[in-house]
Amino acid sequence: MRGSVLGREVLPFLLALVALAATALLLDLALHLLKAVWIGRYLGIPGVLLIIGSFGYSLRKRKLISSGKPVDLLRLHERMAWAGSLLVLVHAGVHFNAILGWLAVWAMLINVGSGLTGKFLLQRARKRLEETRKRLEQEGLSQEELEDSTYWDSLTFDVVKQWRVVHFPITLAFAVLALAHIIAVFWYWGWR
Repeated sequence: MRGSVLGREVLPFLLALVALAATALLLDLALHLLKAVWIGRYLGIPGVLLIIGSFGYSLRKRKLISSGKPVDLLRLHERMAWAGSLLVLVHAGVHFNAILGWLAVWAMLINVGSGLTGKFLLQRARKRLEETRKRLEQEGLSQEELEDSTYWDSLTFDVVKQWRVVHFPITLAFAVLALAHIIAVFWYWGWR
């Protein structure tokens, strides 16, 4: 099963989502058992800050910042976004009546799913292209024959690399809904 598509790509994707949900449920349960549910109300703040911090990778990729290695920033992006999403999920578990907040949570979960899908699709496409190239090189194909033989795989890989075209609007929808939720919280906080 480890060598199959199910073992290599589908299970890690599903396990990442299940780990996020299970950890959120366990943290929420712990807060309830400790009679500290009020803490969950404030976990949205560090959660959102972690998610915002995870955008360092996107800024580096678009050359808006020059520090950091893209590979290291990508790993940091994945970890910070996961941890931030976890805190936001625990935060959301406290409020069952905030429709705007729940829309933001669903947009965040779709965004996490989109990011994981892109990650695993891109890894698979890259690996397949590299394996095909190595196999054809071992068969003794010339550089021109190699390029001709891998044309469609290369084209497919280039298309898969464009998954961000889908991921970006989902991220934007999440950002708008989260911002609207935050503004609503401050508006109705009761300072007046």
